[in-house]
Amino acid sequence: MGEGPDEARLRRLEARLERARAARAPPPPETRDYALANLAWRMVIELVAGLAIGFGIGLGLDAAFGTRPVLMVVFTLAGFAAGVKTMIRTAREVGAGQRGGGPGPASEKRDGGGGER
Repeated sequence: MGEGPDEARLRRLEARLERARAARAPPPPETRDYALANLAWRMVIELVAGLAIGFGIGLGLDAAFGTRPVLMVVFTLAGFAAGVKTMIRTAREVGAGQRGGGPGPASEKRDGGGGER
């Protein structure tokens, strides 16, 4: 007994479904967008920069006033606080950009990055 019209239609439909699934498949791992990794590094750098700047200012003032290590500790803590504050601001910008609610890296990609700040 041969193949009927329903079986032939079913095979064509399965072939179309397979092509559609292949078209919607995620890209291979080597072509992923590394935006989240870049964001994480940016936030780490902001924190470390705050610490380093605070440490440097404190060390310089301690050398100038002879108060070692009091101002170094104070300004290192202040640099840490500034770094955390900057990280939080970055996270809010990214969150607002993803929701479409304000300026941020996600909205800059959409409008070409030439927007006013």
